[in-house]
Amino acid sequence: MGPAGLRRARGVITRVPVALRNRMTVLQLCFEERMCVVKMVQKYQSPVRVYKYPFELVMAAYEKRFPTCPEIPVFLGSEILHESRSDDGAIHIIERSCKLNVDAPRLLKKIAGVEYVFFIQKNTVNWKERTLRIEAHNETFANRVVVLETCSYSVHPENEDWTCFEQSASLDIKSFFGFESTVEKIAMKQYTSNIKRGKEVIEHYLKELISQGITFIPRWTPPSACRQKDEGARAVEHGADDVRLESGARGTTKEQTGSSCPLAEPVSPDADKLDADYIERYLGQLTPMQESCLIRLRQWLQETHKGKIPKDEHILRFLRARDFNIDKAREMLCQSLSWRKQYQVDYILQSWRPPALLDEYYTGGWHYQDKDGRPLYILRLGQMDTKGLVKALGEESLLRHVLSINEEGQKRCEENTNVFGRPITSWTCLVDLEGLNMRHLWRPGVKALLRIIEVVEDNYPETLGRLLIVRAPRVFPVLWTLVSPFINENTRQKFLIYSGNNYQGPGGLVDYVDKDVIPDFLGGDCMCTVPEGGLVPKSLYQTEEEPENSDHIRLWTETIYHSASVLKGAPHEVVVEILEGESVITWDFDILKGDVVFSLFHSKRAPQTSHKEATLPSTSSAGDNMQLIDKTWVLGVDYSRMESPLVCREGESIQGSHVTRWPGFYILQWKMHGPVPCSGTSLPRVDDVLASLQVSSHKCKLIYYYEVLASKDFRGSVSSLESCNSGFSQLSGATTSSSQSQSSSHLSR
Repeated sequence: MGPAGLRRARGVITRVPVALRNRMTVLQLCFEERMCVVKMVQKYQSPVRVYKYPFELVMAAYEKRFPTCPEIPVFLGSEILHESRSDDGAIHIIERSCKLNVDAPRLLKKIAGVEYVFFIQKNTVNWKERTLRIEAHNETFANRVVVLETCSYSVHPENEDWTCFEQSASLDIKSFFGFESTVEKIAMKQYTSNIKRGKEVIEHYLKELISQGITFIPRWTPPSACRQKDEGARAVEHGADDVRLESGARGTTKEQTGSSCPLAEPVSPDADKLDADYIERYLGQLTPMQESCLIRLRQWLQETHKGKIPKDEHILRFLRARDFNIDKAREMLCQSLSWRKQYQVDYILQSWRPPALLDEYYTGGWHYQDKDGRPLYILRLGQMDTKGLVKALGEESLLRHVLSINEEGQKRCEENTNVFGRPITSWTCLVDLEGLNMRHLWRPGVKALLRIIEVVEDNYPETLGRLLIVRAPRVFPVLWTLVSPFINENTRQKFLIYSGNNYQGPGGLVDYVDKDVIPDFLGGDCMCTVPEGGLVPKSLYQTEEEPENSDHIRLWTETIYHSASVLKGAPHEVVVEILEGESVITWDFDILKGDVVFSLFHSKRAPQTSHKEATLPSTSSAGDNMQLIDKTWVLGVDYSRMESPLVCREGESIQGSHVTRWPGFYILQWKMHGPVPCSGTSLPRVDDVLASLQVSSHKCKLIYYYEVLASKDFRGSVSSLESCNSGFSQLSGATTSSSQSQSSSHLSR
């Protein structure tokens, strides 16, 4: 609806009777409130924080927070509403009204009509059980916003002289004058910032007590047993600074004096809880909300999942892969756990033994670590005969081998975490592409690679810390075009690509890998044991051929490739318009029936397609055939040839690329190949005679795929396009070049 339509609509509304307009407004507000109830809910669960001091001393520090706390600026003060004690003094209950100055926009405060927010806090301390339970809820806007918080202090289950702290909270915004989203953001920002300060505040007052000589407070005892001790503890509890209790009264040890005693390894207070120190030491720095997501997802798994619970770092990877959206991470993780159980992936390191063929021809292996302590995996992809490995072993063996590599990578990350004393949760992969050519784009091999990428992305998210690609050749953009759409965007951002020798020197590998670790084949001094690969002997190939109508091939052809028919005298042609001079045209096609000749042409004129199909012989049988070059066009005048014709035989798979130099229209042409007419002094070639006998009809069939890539997408990633040489690269031969050509192309069977 345009501006005029909006004005007309407003005019109609203003003509509605006032009573009816009021009813409409009320209904709208009710509807908005109901909608907000559904979406404005946030939950938080903290990890367990450990104070390496006795419960009684921590309680004395906690009481010093009241009635005001300068360390928390938004906390303006508190007032005791109700206080009670049990007869024996073991249970002490205090109910307070707390005044907060929320950091919110002035306009929002004016609309809400309040300057401060009040909370009701109920503290229940049980000196006998040595626990404190804190329950808080908002008093201000209680009918529009519901904030519930529960905290607890308790004795560490493995060390009675340490104290644990936990808290959970929920925020439910039902309605707030149309500012529900803003209020939610302000509330969560305010809450998480106060969470960060919570432990610091208690530690501040603990140090203050110790500086005053208060290093030990006796535990609660029944009044009849020791009334004097009870009175002394109560005096300190109320902040009496002149009370000094010596630790020698109980013959305490050094640990009992409140001095910090570090753990060799952080101990989780309970099997189903996570310690804050453990998270920082083994999982890394997380925001309070990220910690909450990890704990809540872990608790959900423990409550609902009957199988093996994954490790915390494994759960954290799935949360990171879904930007800490618990619902999405839970779905992804559950699917992965089901997959692991179905294929017994947990036991793959014990059960999988790579065939001797892989040990010899799979050019990958682990090699020390990078500068960040990540395990380093080296893959000499350019030296690997992917086609031979697929034909000799099949997709399943290669997939299982890659899974074992990923499992080994996770194991090495855990080992490096212990060695380096900091969280190592991902590894680095160094890929050498020297030797990469069009034979690596053999379709079944690419299909197997895409399947492996899909499985790894779904089940090993956020395990790749960095991918270093070195010596990327000119053909790399073609492979990257086929593979990159299947790689997660977060993963693609971790790729660093170097062409030629750009990986050497500053800004290269030395920025990420220590010089004494760089492999010898990349100019380093370190001997690398990764196999050099080579061609897999054809005698090792499996004999079974994959059915042509398999689901994988059908999905591949239906989603990416076009089909076409080539008739005698009626080639199939595709036009590609290039708007900027330097671009890359890539193609990939299979000859399903007959032999064809493939050519590439350029024209400044746009081909006309309106009446061409009507002039074709046997139009009904032509179907998906398209002819674009007008018969009146003269080669060399109206259009020019960009690549030499290439004869493509039935059953062959062809891939190639062409670097354009001029804008205009580029035409990909497939035409039927016939025997070369013989002259009086020469005989036809045997191949041509056999080909003519094998063609049973006047129709060839092919499937093809093409794409135009902007050259700027590859600047800094591959060799300068201007320096590329022309020529076709055959699978069995070396790439030829011609300095006279103004284009660049690779072709492979």
